[in-house]
Amino acid sequence: MKGLILVNAYYDAEAALYPARRLQEEFGALGVLSDVRRNDFFPFSVQGGTLRSRLNGYDFCVYLDKDKYVLRALEGAGLPVFDRGAAIETCDDKMLTFLALAGKGIPMPDTLPGLLCYTPSAPVREETLRLVEERLGLPVVVKECYGSLGKGVYLARDRAQLAAAAEKVKCTPHLFQRFVASSFGRDVRAIAVGGKVIGAMLRTSRGDFRSNIGAGGRGEPYPADGALCAVAEGAARALGLDFCGVDLLFGEDGYLLCEVNSNAFFGEFERVTGINVARAYAAHVLRAVEARSCAQ
Repeated sequence: MKGLILVNAYYDAEAALYPARRLQEEFGALGVLSDVRRNDFFPFSVQGGTLRSRLNGYDFCVYLDKDKYVLRALEGAGLPVFDRGAAIETCDDKMLTFLALAGKGIPMPDTLPGLLCYTPSAPVREETLRLVEERLGLPVVVKECYGSLGKGVYLARDRAQLAAAAEKVKCTPHLFQRFVASSFGRDVRAIAVGGKVIGAMLRTSRGDFRSNIGAGGRGEPYPADGALCAVAEGAARALGLDFCGVDLLFGEDGYLLCEVNSNAFFGEFERVTGINVARAYAAHVLRAVEARSCAQ
């Protein structure tokens, strides 16, 4: 058996490359060879109306990217992919994530989908701002639907800041979300493999409402209690994820789901918790591939 680990074509930061190297190590420890490759060699093309592949000799792919085109091509070629394409695409769009989890018993902050603008010169209407303030209150979070590491997330404390943030993101998919003051500067990152939480990390920040490690937050071990697992595992299973990081806010009445990351970086998580995330994920992938092979 041999695996392929695909990372984004432009990754260069250590935090982004760490998961691929660790997975390669753990696959090797489990007796399985794997190649780590950047997604920059055009592994697929459409020629003569047919999908053509440049990949040969691989039994599975761990996809540490969000490029949906190559992702769909991988699945179209019949290669087992972790995570599944539909799950990655849903998690990549934060509003799609909330829509997919609505009605699934997952507590989430009140959220409004942004109004996508195709005319940069068109101003955000006062009525729009009034409705956001009326339904979600102030301060309010304005968040771009695509992004990671805390980028593209803004806290509007008053109407003027809301107007400025809405104007900034109006031509980009975005959402408006009720600000959870009780979770200012802190949240929990839970890691789930195969729909089961394997551990959790508290993330805190000094002076910033965002607690992302990439935005300067610090991590420390955190107990994965029953309430936490219920929310994180419920989200992971509802989205059909083999691996994910689930970010939870501290609401006044319990945990609230903030985001679900299908290709969550886990370097800091392994460092502060001592949990071997890469081994857990590698073992899950191999079990799933073997089960699929036996079922065919």
